[in-house]
Amino acid sequence: MEERSTIWKGRVADASATHPLDRLYCGDHWTQSRRLVATATKAGFDARLWVASAGLGLRPASEPAPAYAATFSTRHADSVATSADGSAQWWKYLQEGQSRTTLQELGKSGPILMVLSEVYAKAMEAELRALGAVASEALLVGGVEEIPGIRRVASDAGLRLALGGTLTSLNVRMAASWLQHCEDSRLTSETTSSAWHEWASAVPRPEQLNRQPMTDAEVIAFIRQETEAQPGISRTRLLRILRDSGRACEQSRFATLFKRTMGDQ
Repeated sequence: MEERSTIWKGRVADASATHPLDRLYCGDHWTQSRRLVATATKAGFDARLWVASAGLGLRPASEPAPAYAATFSTRHADSVATSADGSAQWWKYLQEGQSRTTLQELGKSGPILMVLSEVYAKAMEAELRALGAVASEALLVGGVEEIPGIRRVASDAGLRLALGGTLTSLNVRMAASWLQHCEDSRLTSETTSSAWHEWASAVPRPEQLNRQPMTDAEVIAFIRQETEAQPGISRTRLLRILRDSGRACEQSRFATLFKRTMGDQ
């Protein structure tokens, strides 16, 4: 992993940086991320947008960067690792030896708001824990677990109807909603937290879907069919497709059947 990351960093250094980093990204998630700066400014913060990149490390979104393809999502053509532990090692080596800014350094300078998916938060766990030890105000929207010193707002699909957009941008939209409730210009104050949670508990929730249960054999057949049609598709994406089709399978059960099926191929 260390050798691979060294080779990667060398290639990135030799490549032409043609555009600001945030302009390399497309989709609803990044459209909402760019708007988040204006929302934070309106809430009374001196806001700057940073990118947690599987290919470049932690960088200001305004910094020029080369086009690249890298992700912490496993079973993807551009995955940097095949496991959560591998992703954590990759992030460690990616951040080392390049005078990279760390989360804890940002947390020392003022309030820090992070929007991270489960896989990215897991890859950055060591740095998140270091941040929690020094930050005065740190908020994580999404993530995977509670970390001492960081207030966490877990991703809540039940809010998608109220916030609009896609599930891909849900965490960013939740972060924007949180900022809109910062009436005292304090990111993690009890006043802000109470106001947001009161709003979140009062908004309409989507109806629960009456999904059709599946046998193990049916789930395995689905996995084989979809992976043949879409080579490299992630397990998470595959489960989402299954559930969107009106069928049901518990997440841990699906993970077990997925590993068994893919191991048989």
